[in-house]
Amino acid sequence: MGGVRQAGAVGAVAAGLVAWHVVPAAVWLPGARRRLWPALDGQGDPGRVALTFDDGPDPVTTPLFLRALDRLSVRATFFVLGERLARAPGLGRAIVAEGHELAVHGWRHDRPWTPRPLRDVREVAGAAELVADVAGRRPLWYRPPYGVLTGGRWAAARAAGLRTVLWSVWGRDWTSTATPDGVRAEVARGLRGGATVLLHDSDAMCAPGSWRAALDALPGVVADCRARGLVVGRLAEHGVHGGRDLRDVGDGDGPAGRAGG
Repeated sequence: MGGVRQAGAVGAVAAGLVAWHVVPAAVWLPGARRRLWPALDGQGDPGRVALTFDDGPDPVTTPLFLRALDRLSVRATFFVLGERLARAPGLGRAIVAEGHELAVHGWRHDRPWTPRPLRDVREVAGAAELVADVAGRRPLWYRPPYGVLTGGRWAAARAAGLRTVLWSVWGRDWTSTATPDGVRAEVARGLRGGATVLLHDSDAMCAPGSWRAALDALPGVVADCRARGLVVGRLAEHGVHGGRDLRDVGDGDGPAGRAGG
């Protein structure tokens, strides 16, 4: 009987670990996130739109986005990968020098198939420290690769003092079939005041050459925002405050917390 009880206890611990790992990933579902975790969805000032880019910095493509943003008089937030920033710290400093904001996208862009809490803490902290060194200030934001927020990533972001922000609308600019018109239309389909827009300034994790669709769509995306009277800018000025955020995921205040209880 003792062996059966011990096996049952081990099974319960394993099940609890798996639940802790995967349940927060439910916030990936846009509808639920928008209703229950508006801050995590990137909802901010209804008179503004936050423009964000993932997967850089890329020495070839990121400077093209910086020039385009300069022509448009827009400042944005770049969620960078630590391993890529480590190879191009000068480019990171250039992003900041031009008035943009650096945020953390993790150290590497991998899929969280299995729990690895210690590695998550180490890699998110390392990326945050590198961003702070390059930017001259601590980063504020974290966005997990693929937008999948596991228990380990959630805890790692909290430990590093970062606030997790996903997105309200994307351009689907990572696909091999992406076109400038298609990216612009995809953003416009979900565009509203207070939204956070996700695009990519690199094809390192996307279809080769897909960055061109995002780059060429930029003027139209910004024009659509301004036509609605919306100011386009960085997350730092977006006012993503109040309501539930990642601290509530798994803490008993929302579906993840209730499932865990």
